[in-house]
Amino acid sequence: MDQSQGTLNPQTIISLHDLVLDSADVREFLSGLAAVAAQILSRPDNEVFCGVTLLRPRSKATVASSSIQALEMDEVQYAFDDGPCLRSARENAIYVIADFRDEPRFSGYPAAILESGVRSAVAVPVPLEGEAKAALDFYAVEPNTFDATAIAAARAFADQASKSLRLAVRMADLNDRAGQLQAAMASRTTINLAAGAIMAQNRCSHDDAMRILKKASSSRNIKLHDLAASMVASIAEGNVETHFE
Repeated sequence: MDQSQGTLNPQTIISLHDLVLDSADVREFLSGLAAVAAQILSRPDNEVFCGVTLLRPRSKATVASSSIQALEMDEVQYAFDDGPCLRSARENAIYVIADFRDEPRFSGYPAAILESGVRSAVAVPVPLEGEAKAALDFYAVEPNTFDATAIAAARAFADQASKSLRLAVRMADLNDRAGQLQAAMASRTTINLAAGAIMAQNRCSHDDAMRILKKASSSRNIKLHDLAASMVASIAEGNVETHFE
């Protein structure tokens, strides 16, 4: 990256695109993203660590780090449920900490971070679409590491990374939906098997069998799928129970 202009070189952009294709899941992509980001902002005399947070509706937060040090920083942040990266993602704003010794925000988070030797940080949001939110958090052991030039470089990287991250999030959403559909189909298959057993023993229609099954589920205060699963297991063991009072 040309930090004086805050632009990415073409090879870095290609690397980000390759990360999406080569990563098995969104967490692996985020780990690679954090590693590339840390490398870009690091200097020979001042190594920078990077953590990345992805927040998606109805999903647990996905956190990845460029190193063990960055992982430790993120764990502290999540223990307080507050910190520059979380605020940056939630508020779509940049947070700069010149020196944690003089940082009044984030409750007890700065004091906890100082114990690890980190002195400065900057968090930048990664623009996404829909309800998903993300941010990159850069840490350094030296105070005043992130000047205007470094912040511009971090912003440029986040803006470019957003294109690859959007694709990774879409792929993750598709995988989640596929898993939910597969689980729903498995549940429906189990219920249909149980209904079939009731039809066979009670010589009734499928609708009647479903009414019997739902009534038994309600009266026993057992989820329909759990009751059906226990029935199917009993059938497999030869202990058939399909008559319900």
